[in-house]
Amino acid sequence: MRWAMRWWLAACACLLGAAPLGAQTEQLCVGQIVPVALDGRVLGHIPYEQADPSELVSAPPGFAIGQPCLIQRDVAPDLARLLAAAANTPGVGTALHGISCYRSVEHQRAVFCNGIGPRKHARDAADRARVVGPPGHSEHATGYAIDFGVRPSPHCPDVDDCIAQTPAGRWLLAHATDYGFELSFPPGNAQGVTWEPWHWRWVGATVNAPGALRARLTLNRARIDFPASPRVNDTSDHWLRIITDPPPAATPPISIAPLQLPLRR
Repeated sequence: MRWAMRWWLAACACLLGAAPLGAQTEQLCVGQIVPVALDGRVLGHIPYEQADPSELVSAPPGFAIGQPCLIQRDVAPDLARLLAAAANTPGVGTALHGISCYRSVEHQRAVFCNGIGPRKHARDAADRARVVGPPGHSEHATGYAIDFGVRPSPHCPDVDDCIAQTPAGRWLLAHATDYGFELSFPPGNAQGVTWEPWHWRWVGATVNAPGALRARLTLNRARIDFPASPRVNDTSDHWLRIITDPPPAATPPISIAPLQLPLRR
């Protein structure tokens, strides 16, 4: 009964344009305060814990561009195999590089907020979230995500969907899953993020690959609710789909004291 009353009041508040009871907000940037959904998402993006820096290693030499590329230790072997296979492919060679890999929450905040404002990429946080994950809600914080770029590529800037038209980008779309990488944000994805053929997350080619189970548990919610495409198709981890967040604690029943009737004399 108490739960039903809270639901009714929340529904009325929404209809009247007020914030629901218990609604939470978060300040992402100066002047950018946004609601936090009941499931923890912010502007459609799933929350992620920041990786332990002691578990990160440098990507293979020559891969990073502009800044160091740190990744989870378990990602490194498959990334090295991917780059070796690409290097042996005519027309692709050593064109694939890392534009961005692990990003701390504070680094993500700078990337996100610096693109908002007059004459910037976005007018507000909601607009910015279409192309960049809010701080605390980016796969890059996990150490499992990599933004690939192509060098040389004079007619295709970094983090642009034109990468899908380059030989190296086409090779990634065809073969990255062989090395445990899947495309997080395909065209028309339900999170409302623009198509990002440069952004790949590592989950292991099979659940038995070293570190794959941990990666898949970290990214489990995204893989279930917002499937990648192309994605790693490994039916041996179908049991992960039954793992869900624990249900909210039940509202304790209202204790009603027994009615005491006066004794008749």
